[in-house]
Amino acid sequence: MITVNESLQILRFHRYKVTQPRKLVLQVLERSTEPLSPYDIQKLLQKKGKSLNPVTIYRILNLFCSLDLAHRVLSQGGFVKCTLGEKEGCHRFVICRRCGSLQEFVNEALCQQESEIVQNMGFHTEHHLSEVSGLCSKCHDGER
Repeated sequence: MITVNESLQILRFHRYKVTQPRKLVLQVLERSTEPLSPYDIQKLLQKKGKSLNPVTIYRILNLFCSLDLAHRVLSQGGFVKCTLGEKEGCHRFVICRRCGSLQEFVNEALCQQESEIVQNMGFHTEHHLSEVSGLCSKCHDGER
């Protein structure tokens, strides 16, 4: 997993300013074990005596997503810090419907295959999103 400092270096590399709001959002995401909405992030920051507008947080999260520093988890309605860094391929999630555990993985061949399928449909891919819902091994074994 890339650290906050490494994320800040990526921002600088892409010529974005390292601002206090961006640092704060990165720190909250790094400590979280579940997807957070901009309002969740705002509440966590308020508990620490910090104040950020949800619109500002949303804009920061969109920037982070564009740089693969964070990802939107659609089924959970929130954002998580990227755990894979710059690994090639589309970043995917498996999410346990019982305990909520979330794991990120990447598979370059799957990404290429999806792109080929949609190209054959006359579509030009800009971004891939995929989530798999089910039971993690711990929850599945607990059902037995």
